[in-house]
Amino acid sequence: MTKAPSKPSVDRLRLKRVYDPPARGDGVRVLVDRLWPRGLSREKAAVDEWMPDVAPSADLRRWFGHDPARWDEFRRRYIAELDTRPDAVEALAARVHGRRATLVFGARDAEHNQAVVLGEYLRRHRGRSQGST
Repeated sequence: MTKAPSKPSVDRLRLKRVYDPPARGDGVRVLVDRLWPRGLSREKAAVDEWMPDVAPSADLRRWFGHDPARWDEFRRRYIAELDTRPDAVEALAARVHGRRATLVFGARDAEHNQAVVLGEYLRRHRGRSQGST
């Protein structure tokens, strides 16, 4: 019996505000903001990696301005940007593959931010760019 190729496991992926205290259960903490969070030292952020290349472009971030009324269009535009950055997305998928991981973000709104879209994107595209690992 042939075993199917393994796919990146993003089922254990969590989202968390970078300003919230890190917890043991966070696993690998990856900051997915383009800019470093204001007023936060690297020590307090306790991130294992900062991956600004998977964050929305500066233009898209400014346009969105965390306005929930623009959420659907922001999601559409950000997904289109992610589709043009397969190397960055693949690097993130490899970083979180097979382990508990938390995407950390600086936004105040936990429901309308890029980490929400990025988490959905990774779950939807798991296995597409990383066949067997």
